[in-house]
Amino acid sequence: MTKSIETVEPICQAAHLCIDMQRLFSTGGVWETPWMSRVGPAITEVASRYRDRTIFTRFIPPQRAEDCVGRWQRYYRRWEAATLQHLPPQQLDLLPDLARLTPPALVIDKPVYSAFKQSNLATMLGQLGVGTVVITGAETDVCVLATVLDAVDLGYRVVLVEDALCSSSDPGHDALMTMYRTRFHEQIDLVSIGDLHSLWEPGRDIAFRPV
Repeated sequence: MTKSIETVEPICQAAHLCIDMQRLFSTGGVWETPWMSRVGPAITEVASRYRDRTIFTRFIPPQRAEDCVGRWQRYYRRWEAATLQHLPPQQLDLLPDLARLTPPALVIDKPVYSAFKQSNLATMLGQLGVGTVVITGAETDVCVLATVLDAVDLGYRVVLVEDALCSSSDPGHDALMTMYRTRFHEQIDLVSIGDLHSLWEPGRDIAFRPV
């Protein structure tokens, strides 16, 4: 059951996590997400409005498949074109409209799906006093999913901006939106961009500082 916006608590002590909006996943990228361009303006709107509370993540593949452990080796043998020995360096860059927001927006690199694994994100959020993570980006059913579940396990309130998420799989996106909407009532809220702006007033929340 979806919450009505009237029952959603105001957003405070929040950070905006924008997941993997990189050239790697855009038009012509190795892992092209076809409708990233469709949600790009919405994500840019959110990141621009909350730029001093935004953290961009970048997915950074290994140099070679052999540098990975376990099934990640098999994965990168399949996607050898995405390893750093073959990938043009600019493919790792944020999309230009987002890159212009750094600074004050921050950037964290990660080698796996979740933004919380093998990164200093949790430490950074703790130092900033963050209790809520507002999430946008790609992909709904892969890196966003992994990040959301880790955030839930760590005790964060998660706010998903549903018109600022995208996937290369429509069925995967739709299935995950249904799961988020129906299975995590106490931990996850789904809001539109318009609702986000009414729930989260930038001037009344924390401002980021270097850590």
